[in-house]
Amino acid sequence: MTNSGAATRLANGWDDAKAAGMSESEKLLYRSNLLGSDKRITNYGGGNTSAKVQERDPLTGETVEVLWVKGSGGDVGSIKMDGFATLYMDKLRALKGLYRGVEFEDEMVGYLPHCTWNLNPRAASIDTPLHAYVPKAHVDHMHPDAIIAIAASKNSRELTQEIFGDAIGWLPWKKPGYELGLWLEKFCQDNPDAKGVVLESHGLFTWADDAKDCYELTLEIIQKAMDWFEAKTAGVPAFGGAIHKSLDADARRAVAAKLMPAIRGMVSGKQHMVGHFDDQPAVLEFVNAKDMQPLAALGTSCPDHFLRTKIRPLVVAFDPVKNNIDEVLEGLPAQVAAYRDDYTAYYDRCKYDNSPALRDPNAVVYLVPGVGMITFAKDKATARISGEFYVNAINVMRGSSAVSEYCGLPEQEAFDIEYWLLEEAKLQRMPKPKSLAGRVALITGGAGGIGAATAHRYLSEGACVMLADINADALEEVRTGFAGQFGKDVVRAVDMNVTDEDAVAAAYAYASVEFGGVDIVVSNAGIASSAPVEQTTLALWNKNMDILSTGYFLVSREAFKVLRQQGIGGSVVFVASKNGLAASPNASAYCTAKASEIHLARCLALEGAEAGIRVNVVNPDAVLRGSKIWEGEWLEQRAGTYGTDKEGLEEMYRNRSMLKRSVLPEDIAEAAYFLASDASSKSTGNIINVDAGNVQAFTR
Repeated sequence: MTNSGAATRLANGWDDAKAAGMSESEKLLYRSNLLGSDKRITNYGGGNTSAKVQERDPLTGETVEVLWVKGSGGDVGSIKMDGFATLYMDKLRALKGLYRGVEFEDEMVGYLPHCTWNLNPRAASIDTPLHAYVPKAHVDHMHPDAIIAIAASKNSRELTQEIFGDAIGWLPWKKPGYELGLWLEKFCQDNPDAKGVVLESHGLFTWADDAKDCYELTLEIIQKAMDWFEAKTAGVPAFGGAIHKSLDADARRAVAAKLMPAIRGMVSGKQHMVGHFDDQPAVLEFVNAKDMQPLAALGTSCPDHFLRTKIRPLVVAFDPVKNNIDEVLEGLPAQVAAYRDDYTAYYDRCKYDNSPALRDPNAVVYLVPGVGMITFAKDKATARISGEFYVNAINVMRGSSAVSEYCGLPEQEAFDIEYWLLEEAKLQRMPKPKSLAGRVALITGGAGGIGAATAHRYLSEGACVMLADINADALEEVRTGFAGQFGKDVVRAVDMNVTDEDAVAAAYAYASVEFGGVDIVVSNAGIASSAPVEQTTLALWNKNMDILSTGYFLVSREAFKVLRQQGIGGSVVFVASKNGLAASPNASAYCTAKASEIHLARCLALEGAEAGIRVNVVNPDAVLRGSKIWEGEWLEQRAGTYGTDKEGLEEMYRNRSMLKRSVLPEDIAEAAYFLASDASSKSTGNIINVDAGNVQAFTR
């Protein structure tokens, strides 16, 4: 299943010295984080771990047995102590007396809060009974690709016996829940020497009486499966062998940059979606293979894979030999519509009277021969993780189809997982999306004070941001800071000169590949110059016009191309200046270029309205703090014009304003946020002055 050699070995990360001073619950956390650090052991959010620990009852003071188990929605790789649910074991055992049979197993979830130890607010997951009723102190439930490849094979029981003998048992497919917990308990009672069990189409359970032993047993069993697959599949062409050849890396990204905005527009009807592109070797091997289409049509097997990737992907009709991207784009609406119809038919075939309403019928995963895989979801992290889950599914299909016949989940079983009422309740508990969730913003001058403040405002409201600037060092510093604060998924940076047509087009292509497209464009790149007109050189005049007028035109022109391709509207915000409305002494080049910006915005508002593209202007004045244009000669020149020094200039501007207040980058960012948000959805061609009051700049 993987490349042969030392790289396939799972590393034993257990450190006895580190674990020596830990409590049993702390060892559980340590074990969980170690297991979750390797995606070959389990995927993001997949699987769970537990320990039965002797604790003090906070009410009686007596020693009681408490189950510590990963709580609902957690991830073992990143979980902290507060991510575990804690439940009294005696109460969990008492639940057996309330169980009315498999037809009523979902109601048992409602009893779990009554078993809570120490008023722990962390909700217990549906897998809690699976851990509770295994008569061992420590239990690991993982989703390793190598094990699921066995579990998803037609003869999975025989393969389990062949590889592990009696050490690891096998149980047929059963939806996770209370009944499966009882099955596991009975298996343990009937097979007291077994060290674990493979669950058909699901994953692996292992157990031991010691935390370290449990961890090392889990590694041992997974490694044994990996070694077995390496020996069995050596020299066997994966997926029937290749029938397509990959384009080179740049060409793959170029195709993705054209496809992703088009797809994004088609799938963003209910909410804006964010894209992710993956062309790693495992993906390319699959999308180029002879058996890709029939295997993809079977769907995924493991419930975790399925919930993240939908019942099956959409295979885009791209031919890497013909490079028929124009033909593909023309036929894509029909392909997407056909997928929706197929998904709706699946829902209608499988639904019950009390099933939740049909959810988004669009595909999550898009496979492109010769190019790679595209995924779309409500946010960047989910899109990336969905892609990771499908790579897990690819690994499973590679192994299973090489040694047996790969089997996806039966359609009804898949539906029962996807539209499970308990899963629906979990979705309903999710926090309400932030106001810019799913939106993608490109901000020029992103390393400066106003650009960075605007990016911060957008990121805090859930947007993804592409920072563009000509100052590479400052740009990387700002990107790094935001990545640390908001996460690496949501922020990218591109070195871009707004006067370079190719660089501007490349920046939009980059945004399209990284996020799927763009919704918000903030033109903020700027310079400033000050000179009496008779001392204004042609070079200085042209520099102002190139950056502040032509640059804004080029950024807007490329934005309109992407926004029109998506067909879901958008918002363009120009950061102009009070000087575009009110003349200023010794700044004719700057003022004229800023006036040009404002009129360009009016023209674009006219052109974009029929496509739902809004274009508005923010006019700042005297934003000194954090501004790059105030770091050089402009500050000295303006101070000289007004007969003051650098330190006195901000006070002079503040006192000159009607409101006697300084204007800060955050103030401009607030206006840029309003114009990008749905709160201003009925505004276009407008100007918002953020200048603390300047009567000469009144628009009427």
